[in-house]
Amino acid sequence: MSIQEGDKIPVATLHSMQEGKPTPMTTDDIFAGKKVVLFAVPGAFTPTCSMAHLPGYVVNADTIKGKGVDTIACVSVNDAFVMDAWGQDKNAESLLMLGDGNGDFTQAIGLTMDGSGFGLGQRSQRYAMIVDDGVVTKLAVEAPGKFEVSAAEAILEAL
Repeated sequence: MSIQEGDKIPVATLHSMQEGKPTPMTTDDIFAGKKVVLFAVPGAFTPTCSMAHLPGYVVNADTIKGKGVDTIACVSVNDAFVMDAWGQDKNAESLLMLGDGNGDFTQAIGLTMDGSGFGLGQRSQRYAMIVDDGVVTKLAVEAPGKFEVSAAEAILEAL
């Protein structure tokens, strides 16, 4: 069963690049006492993720943060090195790029997808959520092959 609005984010460890090294961050580090917009993509450098999903959050970062959001974070079942390189490639310096290399966080929230037909293995579904002090207040999970409800513009409307 997947996470629902009103649920607390489970304890998990993700990784971000800091000072050239993958650095563990717990979900408490990321969400405790903060308002966070977290969005997930099936894979860094993939077409929809690179051409629309991530760029939408980059372009709208100031407006989203102007609505009281402390952190905008992007997560994918990729390693921290890939997430960092992708963030640099897409000018996402204002976003927290998180690697869920083993998919532990994605499994814990029940939002995995099987991308083995595309050579991707187990990945994350495409979604976005608003998390207030560790509690999911808005969850927008895309239908397979769609990109609508998790877009930055849709989340801006929900804030």
